[in-house]
Amino acid sequence: MGLVCRLLEERGIATVYVATGRDLTMLVKPPRALFVNHPMGNNFGPAGDVEMQADILRTALALIYSAEQGGDLVDYPSDWPETFRFAPGASA
Repeated sequence: MGLVCRLLEERGIATVYVATGRDLTMLVKPPRALFVNHPMGNNFGPAGDVEMQADILRTALALIYSAEQGGDLVDYPSDWPETFRFAPGASA
């Protein structure tokens, strides 16, 4: 997704990538990125947590104006409300 952001920026459309994968985001270097320490697929928070979702969206949109240089990666100051771990092949 970070590469798509770069292409859109080249065409004059401002973007912010809300990422859950810090290592990949650092490699791709999208123009602006907000890292959230949430499980993949939950970039904006848990289902039903409208307050957190709105705050992440506001924080991401603010990066359009506050990012000082291309490739800025900012950490969102929140953690997932419960412990999560990567377990390939495990059923839910």
